[in-house]
Amino acid sequence: MIVIRAGAVALPRVRLCVPILLFGLLAALGGCASRPSSAVLDPVSPARATSGEAAAAGNKALTLYAVTNRERDGDGFDGDRARDLTYERYRLTIPASHTPAAIEYPTRKPDPARAMTVRERRALDQRSMVAAIVSQPGFDGTIGLFVHGFNYRYQEGVFRLAQMAVDSRSKATPVLFSWPSQGALSGYLADRDAVLFSRDDLVSLMAALSETRKVRQILVFGHSMGGFLIMEALRQLRLTDRGDVLDKLTVILAAPDIDADLFRRQMDVVGRLRSPLVLLVSPEDEALAASSLLSGARPRVGRLDVEDPKVRETAKAYGVLVVDITSLNAPDGLGHDRYASLAALAPQVGVLGRPGAATPTDVGAFILDAAGQVVASPFTVAGRILAPR
Repeated sequence: MIVIRAGAVALPRVRLCVPILLFGLLAALGGCASRPSSAVLDPVSPARATSGEAAAAGNKALTLYAVTNRERDGDGFDGDRARDLTYERYRLTIPASHTPAAIEYPTRKPDPARAMTVRERRALDQRSMVAAIVSQPGFDGTIGLFVHGFNYRYQEGVFRLAQMAVDSRSKATPVLFSWPSQGALSGYLADRDAVLFSRDDLVSLMAALSETRKVRQILVFGHSMGGFLIMEALRQLRLTDRGDVLDKLTVILAAPDIDADLFRRQMDVVGRLRSPLVLLVSPEDEALAASSLLSGARPRVGRLDVEDPKVRETAKAYGVLVVDITSLNAPDGLGHDRYASLAALAPQVGVLGRPGAATPTDVGAFILDAAGQVVASPFTVAGRILAPR
């Protein structure tokens, strides 16, 4: 077990009254007032693009896959729960002017020189998706599986994964699992029920991705309530004796919205993983402070204080690596979306070969710069954690 405090700055703790905290939760997790419709997923042909197409020579191409148990709503998906999984492949272009941690959604007249644009959208089934992943040029055996959090819409998950994949410069093939979040501020309790509804489907996806020998590792990255879903899936995999799947997983939970006692019970079942489970936390996450109040003032895992001796002892007992990322910028202003900035930071090399670095039994030290800040993306670092042994 390794506990790292990543350049945390001593900031004053703000004690807020209940109404303000609850408002903060909604503001932080609700995102922008104007949210993208499913139209942003419509493929952009040259005829629809603006004159910026000619200036798009420096754009980056990205292929990602999306799996969802949401019901269809026209060309998109809503927050209703489907009994079957839907599989899709997206080919996107990312503008050369892309700003790290930002999502440049296309407008009604998309400009590929300024916005992320979908160039191809194709429906698949499970078998054809796995075959497409492992046969694509440059596939190195690694998949990056992203599970979004509360108040997410399907199209927002697609574009957030595109942002993280491009910013991290990871070779992992990006795959989204989009569970049926209501995508509304009022849907917090409904979303928690949707998480429990979705755990069988996430387990099914993890198992399908791990069945081929060509997939050596699956980097499972979950944010907020998505971390709760991932932990439930891990628990189910252990209870059904699927250690073969668990052995291929490297799990990173960013600001996990999980009751601390429940997390311990989950870990009692899951046990130590081949690659240590990583928690990205911040005691300054005010959105999770509000979530705690909504849950009867129970502490949340994403607000763990790495300076607390009890946290250190518990992390060591369960073989969990805890990283405080308070020093990173949070796009939402309340410290809940720091993971978006984390993906943009360039990785350093050689840390695992340093004297005193992590051993095979407690691998996974994040690479720190001279100022003590994390300078590695979650997908890139995870790739180092689960090196062949």
